[in-house]
Amino acid sequence: MAERIDLLIDARWVIPVEPSVALENHAVAVDRGRIVAILPSLEANRIYAAKSRYVLKDHVLIPGLINLHTHAAMALMRGMADDLPLMKWLSEHIWPAERLHLGREFVFDGTRLACAEMLKGGVTCFNDMYFFPDAAAKAVLDAGMRAALGMVVLDFATPYAADCDDYLSKGLEARDEYGGNPDLSFFFAPHAPYTVSDRSFSKIATYAGELDLSVHIHLNETRDEVKESLDRYGMSPVSRLSKLGLLGPNLIAVHMVHSESEEIALLASHGCHIAHCPASNLKLASGLAPVSGMVDAGINVGLGTDGAASNNRSDMFSEMRLAALLAKGMSGKAEAFPASFVLRMATLNGARALGLDDQIGSLLPGKLADMVAVDMSGSEISPVYDPLSHLVYCAGREHVTHVWVGGEIRVEEGKFVSLDEAALVAKAAFWKEKIAKRN
Repeated sequence: MAERIDLLIDARWVIPVEPSVALENHAVAVDRGRIVAILPSLEANRIYAAKSRYVLKDHVLIPGLINLHTHAAMALMRGMADDLPLMKWLSEHIWPAERLHLGREFVFDGTRLACAEMLKGGVTCFNDMYFFPDAAAKAVLDAGMRAALGMVVLDFATPYAADCDDYLSKGLEARDEYGGNPDLSFFFAPHAPYTVSDRSFSKIATYAGELDLSVHIHLNETRDEVKESLDRYGMSPVSRLSKLGLLGPNLIAVHMVHSESEEIALLASHGCHIAHCPASNLKLASGLAPVSGMVDAGINVGLGTDGAASNNRSDMFSEMRLAALLAKGMSGKAEAFPASFVLRMATLNGARALGLDDQIGSLLPGKLADMVAVDMSGSEISPVYDPLSHLVYCAGREHVTHVWVGGEIRVEEGKFVSLDEAALVAKAAFWKEKIAKRN
């Protein structure tokens, strides 16, 4: 007698990431939100009787993508101040706009908009750094996806908080309210070394140690940031964080564009993780991160899009392709960052950085059924010699047809199952009008 399960997905190829192979004509069996088995389709259909079954004869099934660094609510500022360097972009446009408009409604609406974009592009989990994490949490749960939410800390006042203690207090309140939800996790998010004092960093280090929470920070993003640290503190930002006790396996360093070999070695020796954001680094003219050197040093590197205000897409497919091409061009080695490794960066490496690799990031029995189906049937993507290579070098987010989070369908045939896309577009138009008028 066939075993009853909730979901069975037959696909032309299944790429579990562990291992990084394409299993042809295989199926994934899911029950109670978790993967039960991955096996040949003929065998699966003999063994299992599923309440819901999908036959995807031209598709590749992969783990849900993990966006390791973004500012989700800033989707409402997409394209607002393009073609500017980082500090001019921040100080003359982004921070003034936030002073005028930042609030729970802004964060909720902006995060929902970003969730929709990411879900449609195969992202099932993201690592966020922004204000009002309680509002972001509501938006994530409303969208039916996963997120790690940052408890932001700055040493200047914003409409969200007045000072370091206020930022920490409000962040921890949000964690207390939503921390019990299995789809959410929380971490400390000091913005950057140039906006956070030693006193504040010391407090964060103490809290992070006591609560066993990760720290997510922009680091070595620009030459000016490194120079300012050397002039002010007599040491690089990385050395300063080391002195303050913040380096360790719970640290996610974002960007690391301007990194000396000894700094890379220091991060590697402490087991730190890096979020590589190639498109944002290029668009803001921050530079080219020496990612091959980081990987060679043994650092776990994941991929992030950064916020839509500086990218201007929350598109992990384009980040995968760009990361692979830049690594090859910078190293002079065509074999650098092969497709299998870049897909791992966008899935399992991100999960590992978030401490979630035992739950998501690959398709294995026992793991949560976060899955994405990518259609390989179109003329623009044919013929398919190697579906794994095609995912990185040929396919795009427009080829995503189905997305499941915990075995629940969120996107089906390219359409949202529960989100109202027209309402999201209307909200975006409302905020655009408001921001443009006030600015």
